[in-house]
Amino acid sequence: MRAIFVAFLDALSRAKSDLGFLVQKEFKQFFRNSFLPRMLVGFPIVAILVIPWVANMEIKNINLSIVDFDKSTLSNELIAKIEAGDYFKVVQNALSFESAKECIYLAKCDIIVEIPNDFEANMLSQSASIALYANAINSTKGTLGAGYLSNIITEFSAEKNAKILNWQGFGTTSATNTTNVNLSNTANLGNLEILSLYAYNPHLDYKLYMIPALTVMVLTLLCGFLPAFNIIGEKQSGNIEQINVSPLPKSLFIISKVIPYWIMGIVVISVCFLLAFVVYGFASRGGYGSIFVFALVYILVVTGLGLVISNYSNTMQQAMFVSYFFILILILLSGLFTSIKSMPLWAQMLTLANPLRYFIESLRAIFLKGDNLLDSPFLWWDLCALVGFALVFNLWAIVSYKKQS
Repeated sequence: MRAIFVAFLDALSRAKSDLGFLVQKEFKQFFRNSFLPRMLVGFPIVAILVIPWVANMEIKNINLSIVDFDKSTLSNELIAKIEAGDYFKVVQNALSFESAKECIYLAKCDIIVEIPNDFEANMLSQSASIALYANAINSTKGTLGAGYLSNIITEFSAEKNAKILNWQGFGTTSATNTTNVNLSNTANLGNLEILSLYAYNPHLDYKLYMIPALTVMVLTLLCGFLPAFNIIGEKQSGNIEQINVSPLPKSLFIISKVIPYWIMGIVVISVCFLLAFVVYGFASRGGYGSIFVFALVYILVVTGLGLVISNYSNTMQQAMFVSYFFILILILLSGLFTSIKSMPLWAQMLTLANPLRYFIESLRAIFLKGDNLLDSPFLWWDLCALVGFALVFNLWAIVSYKKQS
């Protein structure tokens, strides 16, 4: 029994020594390529500094064509109110509706606002109407733009209705967020004030929503692609044959591939959150301990997936195409850019087999809502799911690696 125990300790000590040498080899290979260290730092910097500004779902700079048949004081006030915001820009004051339609056809404007004849007179008689024609090729821009315009026009109508009531001798009426004022039934006049409070993102800053998702994307691309390309590079150069004929176990070789990218992934996520704080002033409401726990497990997931892909690929082109295919599908089905609940039911079911979904949901819950592993059972379910993915992919990588004796 003692001899077996001593042999086990010797094997463990030798494995530690072998693992140390293999990890050193991986780091030397990584830093020998001058491009990779620059990309490790440069990619998260570009992603955090540039993408939140361009990958923005907020609709701004909507071009309008105004067809004002009334040309009254009231219609001019309405146009001025529309132009006063940051969302709309009047690019054409059309004389006819046909001219405005041509503007939409040429993609020079997004929405037509048609103000009919006798608009001012009809406002006084409580029967005014305005037509909005939105270019719905981009349905998001069309519907949201028309919605913004409707809110502005409704607010304008409420303000003018309140003044009309005041002129008609019904007293002073607050026009702040007033809707559904019925002028034909002045005995039942009332104000409905709507107070909207936005939880977790009070200023509706889309960048705050995107920072966690972009961090996940950077980790996925770096820690998923690089391990796969690393092994393929060794296959093509013939260096891996020296490992294949050595007595090293497959598990030790796979672990030596995982550890360097584990460390690099922690560096990457640290850079992302440091930039988020320095540039945007965003800090995690739930602290960073839970975030790093999830990151450590998630890095194992994507690194294991990259190693599995490399084991079944013989050339760099094969590894690139397969990696792009899987990572593109995983990103699209993760809720990174679009809500999972807005997907069809079959797509929502597919997201349950997507590790990115669990990491993004957890990261947003920690970063935005202030959850942490100490008081949120939902985070533990997500963490267990990621641990399961990590075990499956890394065991698959060990089993699928073909080591020649």
